[in-house]
Amino acid sequence: MSALGGVGRRRVRAAVLCVLIAVAATGVATAATAGTKAKSSPWAPDQPGVQHLQFEYGPIDIAPGQNNIVFDDDDVPKPDVDGYIVGIAPNLKRPNGSVPPVDVTHLHHGVWINNSVRGESDRGSATFFAAGEEKTIMKLPAGYGYPYKADDSWTINYMIHNLTPGKSKVFITYDIDFVPSTAPEAADITPARPIWMDVEKGKVYPVFDVLKDSGAEGVYTYPDDADNPYPNGRAKNEWTVDRDSILLGTAGHLHPGGLHDDLFLDRAGAVGTPTSSAVESTPGTAHLFRSVAKYYEPAGAVSWDVSMTGTPADWRVQVHPGDTLRVNTTYDSKRASWYESMGIMIVWMTDGTGAPDPFTTKVDVKGQVTHGHLPENDHHGGKKVTLPDATKFKKVPESQVGIAGYIYGTGDMTGPKKIPAVKAGETITFTNFDDKVDNGTWHSITACEEPCNKETGIAYPLADAAVQFDSGQLGTGGPPTVDTVTWSTPTDLDPGTYTYFCRIHPFMRGAFAIEPSGASERAGGT
Repeated sequence: MSALGGVGRRRVRAAVLCVLIAVAATGVATAATAGTKAKSSPWAPDQPGVQHLQFEYGPIDIAPGQNNIVFDDDDVPKPDVDGYIVGIAPNLKRPNGSVPPVDVTHLHHGVWINNSVRGESDRGSATFFAAGEEKTIMKLPAGYGYPYKADDSWTINYMIHNLTPGKSKVFITYDIDFVPSTAPEAADITPARPIWMDVEKGKVYPVFDVLKDSGAEGVYTYPDDADNPYPNGRAKNEWTVDRDSILLGTAGHLHPGGLHDDLFLDRAGAVGTPTSSAVESTPGTAHLFRSVAKYYEPAGAVSWDVSMTGTPADWRVQVHPGDTLRVNTTYDSKRASWYESMGIMIVWMTDGTGAPDPFTTKVDVKGQVTHGHLPENDHHGGKKVTLPDATKFKKVPESQVGIAGYIYGTGDMTGPKKIPAVKAGETITFTNFDDKVDNGTWHSITACEEPCNKETGIAYPLADAAVQFDSGQLGTGGPPTVDTVTWSTPTDLDPGTYTYFCRIHPFMRGAFAIEPSGASERAGGT
């Protein structure tokens, strides 16, 4: 996610988030610009005078296997009168109205950008809403709203991940709770502004990797546990408060494997720090809120079957000019590696004073989830064996593996039961020929625990091998790719058989072997 945007349609393979994907968009908005009035809101209670509006963006043509990122500001549906946005809830749907299963097509991330507020500090960040496949709902506390003008120019930045080789169509949907400026209740609404907090803010694709067993005691916090995360000396996870303001609410965004996002306030010379419920208190720093990932996933913190907690409706925090807001994010590192991870919090605030001082009052209260388990997350996978055990395949001397048609060539678990083998110290080079497909089809070679042959689902397979390796997304489309179609195995792998999968299309599985350096010229064995 990011606050990037612009004028006109731009298909760019460059990301702004999670969050949280594949697509070539037609850009045709089928919903009326006024929105379809809904009978009820996905959250409660209502603000006084609110209208429940539903919008659709699309149809979006989803090409086979795509995972690229799109900025689009052609005919983005939005309210057609001035007013206040007080809540937003995102989703995807098919033309028949159903929500696609997350292991088939999912919203890696969606970012709503108001191009008309650039330079308008009164309305905060240009990015006013973002969500990934956790589908966090944004709801402002009663009496506050995001000022909206009918002539605002909006961009949607989205990454829709197609995990299959099939084509499809989807719509991005978003319910908006809206109070028109003509409603009597609008006179009682206080303007609120969003501040984009991101551990890698400013990056085109703001991600980082969490490697298995990194960090301490099975968890990894970014940027705290990272080695030189900000080499130019500018901390990307900080924002300096520009005027007296009251924080109104926030919720986090992270990816599978993520445990929580934390918001802090640093104030030079601050006196007193109340006891925190989440982290150890330190002089000059107050912990404001922990947005916790509540996993409904039976296997634990390993899938998109999750809801983030947000601040309760009465949460308020006083901040002053010169205060620094700071965010970090924590992932589990005991179970698996998590590549291209994110840690983001949009913080809503309003001008003013009179709220609790976090250095004299404990403000980091327990949050509330914005939704429960979603049925599109029902297929968890990993229960039954669906592929052969490639560790028992015949080893053949081969150092080049082509990837084409979603097949790894020699070593694919659906192939002729042969795996490539080289001697210790040598490498096997993979080449992604699918990158030549229109819009790009990108693959990875990512280590998974052997035999890595169970049913694909939202929780399986995982990057959970004892020895970790990952090629990144092999392709030449800029972020999220690594800008190359080739990758070679590490030279320091010990003799043995290694299984792997594609993070982008996890039904793809394969294996290769490393033979002892003293083995015969023929890579033997079965």
